[in-house]
Amino acid sequence: MMFVPSNFISAVAHILDVLLNIIYWLVLIRALISWVNPDPGNAIVQFLHKATDPILEPIRNRLPLNFRFGIDISPIIVILSIMFLKSFLIKSLFDFSIWLLSLR
Repeated sequence: MMFVPSNFISAVAHILDVLLNIIYWLVLIRALISWVNPDPGNAIVQFLHKATDPILEPIRNRLPLNFRFGIDISPIIVILSIMFLKSFLIKSLFDFSIWLLSLR
């Protein structure tokens, strides 16, 4: 009967993986379009800002002032954090679900 919790944990891991992939691409696209000075009235640009600001702003607020001059490194921090979560958390959840199956 351990297949139910195993499948649940596997499903949660898969959903988190997809969500992290979406966030990764949104942050990456936002960082890339910032290099070309996009039109702030563009609907796509507005969507990217609304979707990524809740993730990027807390990091920007925590960065020391000497990091705020020049290049915005908050997307780099978010992307590295996503890579860590995918490597550690998602993999651990999948491994745990497989381990639960082996308890039969």
